[in-house]
Amino acid sequence: MVETRVKMDGRRRARPILIWTVLAVLVAVPATWFAVRGLLTGIAPDARWISADPGCDLATRACDLALPGGGAVRLAVTPHDPIPLITPLRLQVAVTEREVESVAVDFAGVDMEMGYNRITLDPLGAGRFAGKGMLPVCARTLMRWEARVLLETPDGLLVAPFRFETRR
Repeated sequence: MVETRVKMDGRRRARPILIWTVLAVLVAVPATWFAVRGLLTGIAPDARWISADPGCDLATRACDLALPGGGAVRLAVTPHDPIPLITPLRLQVAVTEREVESVAVDFAGVDMEMGYNRITLDPLGAGRFAGKGMLPVCARTLMRWEARVLLETPDGLLVAPFRFETRR
């Protein structure tokens, strides 16, 4: 009779340990993901993200986003309508009313990880930057993309996302 009681008490003690372990994992996994995501994308965790404009499709025209604290950023990709895969693209960024030290563009899959694809743009003066890049081929027929314009300012990194789709 004593043996049975000891076994049951052992199970009762193990249950809270299991519950606390599961709760710790549920908290640690998302926190770790955000830290690793920052390392994989090269975007600092303290970067300020601007909301994307759902009304602008970068595949059909240049798009503008207002910057917090004033000014705006414009991204143009050519060729477009549609933006082709594995074809050289010309990227042009114009920033108004804001001091910007450097500009880069990250192409990221919205629904699928597409690896590290960053293009550093050359300064042309007067808030204008340009460069060449290329989208990788994707196994999906329809792929949703986000072109993240990374603006290095004296106040820190601003990330301006522009959305578009490609078809294979």
